[in-house]
Amino acid sequence: MKTDNVKCPECGAESRYRTTTNSGSGHGPMLLPELGRSFWKPIAKFQVVVCAECGLTRFYAEPDARLKLPTADGWLPI
Repeated sequence: MKTDNVKCPECGAESRYRTTTNSGSGHGPMLLPELGRSFWKPIAKFQVVVCAECGLTRFYAEPDARLKLPTADGWLPI
């Protein structure tokens, strides 16, 4: 995940913020299906980065979720 660079790739501002959030809940779609950690923690996580100046928002799948991509049902290589 390329969040270590200081400037926003859209507007060049240096005011970006980051948080971690779930990739779904009982009230909406699962955005990273089959990539959760285990049966007891089925929801994968995102790192979310937002620019405070222009609002550009990027979602990055957590490393645990990315490791499951090659063998997860429904995810096909491009």
